[in-house]
Amino acid sequence: MNNRRKYDKIFMDSFSIEQSALGDDLVYNKIPSWDSIGHMTMVAAIEEAFNITMETDDIINFGSYKKGLEILTKYGVKF
Repeated sequence: MNNRRKYDKIFMDSFSIEQSALGDDLVYNKIPSWDSIGHMTMVAAIEEAFNITMETDDIINFGSYKKGLEILTKYGVKF
């Protein structure tokens, strides 16, 4: 599974959404399941899947699907 598919699957599993919901307009609190608890569940899954530990500022700034791709690039994840 490539990194983009892994990333998408984490979003779909963490927030119980379909792939069609993924994209630049998917932002924190836009869907009910992306609340503070859902956010930390997603972060934990991302850290485990990509074998990284995100800095606190990156966790806080991870406010959208698109921003997450940018942040993960900083940790050497290639999409």
